[in-house]
Order: sequence, then C-alpha cells, then structure tokens
Amino acid sequence: MNKPVSTGIISAILSLSGSATLLAQEVERTGLSSVGSELSLMSLFWEAGLVVKLVMIGLLVASIWSWAIIFDKIVLYARTKRQLSRFEKIFWSGQSLEELYQTLSERAPNGMGALFVSAMKEWKRSFERGARSAIGLQMRIDKALDVSLSREMERLERRLLFLATVGAAAPFVGLFGTVIGIMTSFQAIAGSKSTSLAVVAPGIAEALLATALGLLAAIPAVIAYNKLSADVGKIGMRLESFADEFSAILSRQNDEKSGI
Repeated sequence: MNKPVSTGIISAILSLSGSATLLAQEVERTGLSSVGSELSLMSLFWEAGLVVKLVMIGLLVASIWSWAIIFDKIVLYARTKRQLSRFEKIFWSGQSLEELYQTLSERAPNGMGALFVSAMKEWKRSFERGARSAIGLQMRIDKALDVSLSREMERLERRLLFLATVGAAAPFVGLFGTVIGIMTSFQAIAGSKSTSLAVVAPGIAEALLATALGLLAAIPAVIAYNKLSADVGKIGMRLESFADEFSAILSRQNDEKSGI
C-alpha cells in the first residue's frame, strides 16, 4: 500500500521540480531579453550616473577635437610641403635674390619664404645703415633665421601637444568611468540582494562603454601624433637645411661687398 503512495509523491515532486525549472528558465529568458532591449548606447548614456555621463561627454569632446586637429594638420602639412618644393624650385632657378625678395615681401610668406624674407630684410637694413663688421652682420642674419625658424616650427607644431595629452590621459579617464560603473553594479547588488544579470548588466555595460570611449579617443590620437610629429620633423629638417644654405650664400655676398 505504501509503495504506490511513495511513487505518487515522487512523481509529484519531479513534476513540480520540472515546472519550477521551466518557470525559472522562462523568467531568465524574459529578463535577458528585457535587459538586452534596454542596453542600447543612448539608453546606457541616459541611465548612467552623473559622473559617468561627464566622463563620456568629456571623452567624446576630446575625440571630436582630436579628429579636427588631425585633419587640419594633414591639410596644413601637405600644403606646406608643396610650398617648400615650389619655393626651392624658384630659389634655385637662378632668379635674382633682390627680385625674389621684392615679390615675397609684398605678402606674408610661410615656410622657407618667411626665412628668406627675414634674412634678406636684415641684410638690406644693415647695408643701408652702413654695417662695418661682416662678422656682426652674419651673426644678425643667423639670429634672424633662427627666430623665423622657431616661429615656423611653433606654427606647425601648434595643438599637437593636445593629441599627445589625449593619447596618454584618455584611457585612464575611461578607466575612471569603468570603476564608477562597477561600483554602481555592486551598489545595485547590495540594494536588490540579487546577483542576476538584470541587476548587474546596466552598471557593467556603463563601465565597458566608458572604457571603449577612452580607447576610441586615445588610439587615433596616439597614432596621429606619432605620424604628424614625424612629418613636422622632416619639414623642420628642410627648413634648417635651407637656413644654413642661405646663410652661407649671404656670407659669401658679405665677403664680396666687403672686398675680402
């Protein structure tokens, strides 16, 4: 008599257990789908805390400004290289230095043109005032070339430091947002006393989004900074070479005028 009763009880327990398992699976599936539908990028941003929002906005602004600098420098360096090549072609074509100076002094030249005009201006001013010391004149010409070269390099390198700063700091700023997002997840676990994915997912997603934005800002900035620094270094070498060559030319002319 007891055996059929025991079998019935066991069957009922198994049936209830199976129903509970199916119910749990259904609840978990429903929770996952609802969580997945709520984890869009915009929803993550709007549901994030104030600190995480500020981190995301700061990283987005840094990324946009970095790209603006990158495109500006690419265009500037390409135009500068064309100007250098065009000036070298004209300079070494045999045209009179006086004629070239008159042409360039009428506008505000850049690159080698700026170095040429500054050196010629000092050279002409010194001779108009009756310079007596060829050594002093040469020193003034070299000084004028150095000042013009420094100004040109400063113009070309302007805002490059921002790319280096973003490349170095953005990952750590994103990491700060990651820490805040993980702290939010732990606070949610403590408040709900549950470790289900529906409780943990929003905070973890915020943390990962902050990390991704940090890398999104840092990686292009680092690559662009290295490439643009190499380009401006090559331009600087061409300017320095021209400054040395032109200084030697003016030095020979100084000797000729001085009768040496």
